[in-house]
Amino acid sequence: MIHNIYVGSVCQERLGSSRIDKETYNQSADPSVSYHRVKVLDRDNKDAESQKITEDPITKAIGAIGKWQIWICFVIFLVKFPVAWHQMSIIFLAPPMNFTCASSDNDFGSVCLAEYKNCTDFQYDRSVFHETIISQWNLVCNREWLKSLTQTIFMLGILVGNMVFGHLSDRFGRRMPFVAAVCLQLVTGVTTAFSVDWYMFTILRFLLAVATGGTMVSSFVLIMEIIGAKYRETVGILYQIPFNLGHLTLPLFGYFLRDWNTFQLAISLPSVLFLSYYFLLPESPRWLITAGKAKEAAVIMETAAKRNGLPTDEIATTTQKIAAGLSNADEEHASFLALFRTPKLRARTIAICFNWFVCGLCFFGVSQYIGHVSGDIFSNVAVSAAIQVPGTLISIYANRVLGRKVTLISANCVTGLSCLLIMVVPDTGASHLSLGCIGLWGMSISFATVYLYAGELFPTVVRNSGVGLASTVARIGSMVAPFVATLRLTYFWLPPLAFGIVPLIGAGLCLVLPDTRGKKLPDTLDEGEA
Repeated sequence: MIHNIYVGSVCQERLGSSRIDKETYNQSADPSVSYHRVKVLDRDNKDAESQKITEDPITKAIGAIGKWQIWICFVIFLVKFPVAWHQMSIIFLAPPMNFTCASSDNDFGSVCLAEYKNCTDFQYDRSVFHETIISQWNLVCNREWLKSLTQTIFMLGILVGNMVFGHLSDRFGRRMPFVAAVCLQLVTGVTTAFSVDWYMFTILRFLLAVATGGTMVSSFVLIMEIIGAKYRETVGILYQIPFNLGHLTLPLFGYFLRDWNTFQLAISLPSVLFLSYYFLLPESPRWLITAGKAKEAAVIMETAAKRNGLPTDEIATTTQKIAAGLSNADEEHASFLALFRTPKLRARTIAICFNWFVCGLCFFGVSQYIGHVSGDIFSNVAVSAAIQVPGTLISIYANRVLGRKVTLISANCVTGLSCLLIMVVPDTGASHLSLGCIGLWGMSISFATVYLYAGELFPTVVRNSGVGLASTVARIGSMVAPFVATLRLTYFWLPPLAFGIVPLIGAGLCLVLPDTRGKKLPDTLDEGEA
């Protein structure tokens, strides 16, 4: 079942008095963001050529962007640091560790020898890491797969958190579910550090992932609802930068904290600061209006307008008019199955969903794979994280100049070819790291583009369902990624082959997609098919 979502931001925000409850969408470059549904005003104008993009009354009242929005964006952007820490923490919770059986005379190694089959007492090389979940619970040989299963279950928790807190955010507002998610993230993150066995660790990490998914979705929707349409594309992509910076700072925790439990505790405790958001963050004025709380919305909008140096005289009247219009609106519904009823829309849905799968698989898979290549794990992860920042920034320019189609094809080809080269280029340490970083750089561009692309491609009546389906497919990719990355220990060529072929297939499927840059968004299924 596809959950309700709030979709990305480069759309036209059109106003009027006769039609309401069409969906607008807001975009982000974050691979882990899910979406929600929000009502906005929409003008019913059947003449596409005469249809004009105008500023909606909420944006007109508080400004498209100003001091008020910048402060809230800054505060919320900080949430992305623990999101990155927890999503990528498996790299340092379960890093490669050489081992040997205590009863054997063999030196430490990374391969499970045949004579270790019945071994129950392993010794580990603790020269780099003192204690990891691998050495704590002997996740080697026939128990090695449990390490990958832990991360797969974590990614499943992110998906569940997106759906659960997405529903809660639609029903109870953006602010309170966000604070609840922060509390759950703090409690489960800290408790995970004191796990006594693999089962407790995995269950708590699943709950931690649910909370992390909740903070992601609630905070992102709040940002997109206070930013004017003119700036949502840029802000939505910049929202990814704190995730990149969080990924970049993760090796510092790993370097100074070589025990997995102190490492886990250190990346969890900063969430204490976010409890203050109960007092710092306002509720979304858009949600308040759609929930029939126009007076509360007016108070927040007046505060925003004053902060941005705008007049406040007409705000109360404006919110009452918007609320009255929403109460009289009719809502259009369409099942996500409608995406597969017509040939062109079906082909485009399959193509864009596969490209979301590519991003989920390759972004998280290559990130984890880099943690296993030869060389210093701390510098490897830091370099791979640093390369994503310029990739995210370049995606803004590329999508404006080259369009969605060429950008996505090019970025996928960069990732695919760089990963395939890993199979044939000798491993000199820096060579495989460089190729893996180039692959991640390409994925940072692809991830930003598919969010934008999907929001513009699907018709309004099924946009929620379409992007929800694509987001779910991406999560499946991220759940498979840990198992693919760890195949390196068995067949070194399998992970780069998978991470190379899959993006190239995605690039080929892009040929059936139209370029949506600067085009009118399709509202009906007929427009989407055309």
